[in-house]
Amino acid sequence: MKAKAMVLREFCQSLELTEVDIPVLTEGQVLVKLAASGVCGSDVHMWKGEDPRTPRPIILGHEGVGTVVEVKGQKRTMSGEPLKPGDFILWNRGLTCGDCYYCTVLNEPWLCTERKTYGINRSFSEVPHLNGCYADHIILAARTDVFKVNGVTDPAVLVSASCSGATVAHAFDLHKVQYGDTVLVQGPGPLGVYATAFARRMGAAEVFVIGGTQSRLELCREFGATVLLNRRSMTADERRQAIMDKTGGRGVDVIIEAVGDPSAVHEGLNLLRLGGAYLSVGFSQPPGECQVDFFREVVRKNAKIQGVWVSGAKHVYQSMQLVQENQELFAKMVTHRFRLEDANTALEVMANRQALKAVLMPE
Repeated sequence: MKAKAMVLREFCQSLELTEVDIPVLTEGQVLVKLAASGVCGSDVHMWKGEDPRTPRPIILGHEGVGTVVEVKGQKRTMSGEPLKPGDFILWNRGLTCGDCYYCTVLNEPWLCTERKTYGINRSFSEVPHLNGCYADHIILAARTDVFKVNGVTDPAVLVSASCSGATVAHAFDLHKVQYGDTVLVQGPGPLGVYATAFARRMGAAEVFVIGGTQSRLELCREFGATVLLNRRSMTADERRQAIMDKTGGRGVDVIIEAVGDPSAVHEGLNLLRLGGAYLSVGFSQPPGECQVDFFREVVRKNAKIQGVWVSGAKHVYQSMQLVQENQELFAKMVTHRFRLEDANTALEVMANRQALKAVLMPE
């Protein structure tokens, strides 16, 4: 039995369609036929060689959903159900050792120093080779966290739940929005859309969104944003004044940075109230240094600064539930669909920001 995969062999070069022999599974492994694979903005950075974790060759793609073809031995879902052929599943993209200080003592597996991620730092050269989602099949390792999915009619809607959605869920797990809070989301991309949805679900009274693409801002409004601030038509001073007018001159309670640009950090800290929380989810690769007036913007404000690195199984579950309950709404995030063979075009439309979310449909 063979599989097809799009393989990155050299940075900034076209992915190559490659035929792969599907190996015999080892104990606990799961062979999955992919129904949909997300093309994430971080995939573009890896394709360009901007992420130091990326080996070559590699099958990119850390977001996927699909149907179980074969299970070697016994494997259970996170709900304790035996996994069997025909089950439609979503999985946690990260693989952790389960034995280190971070996994056991701290119970923060996302900090595991041995953490491996499908499509990010698992090489195509590494057995069983099918280690990324830009393919028609993937082999999940025995220690993968797996969730059985029911009632999802469009698999493309669910792919981002294991990445953008789970990362935002992690942010709000670290600092919970209180009922009546004011929240600012910096960036109306997939992370920003999820941040808007989660903030409103948790009871935020106002959700401000800053961005430069009006169509994306309008989508955030559908997800619950109450004030849209277009940085292309408003100056930084005008944006600040709009927020201060709505918050009694205090600034916002919670800010989600979902841009990955140091300039956003400067603006955000200036809009945070005394004692507020700044949660950063947008930096997926090193963008350079960010200089901050630490006394005025952090210490004097008694601000809480929280970096958010990836996510755990709990957060994938929370995000999955949010999407399942709002499928028609989240379907609007998927702006482009491509065949597996057109993965290079999918990367291009993500790189030039034509797509909010591009998805490969191997079938």
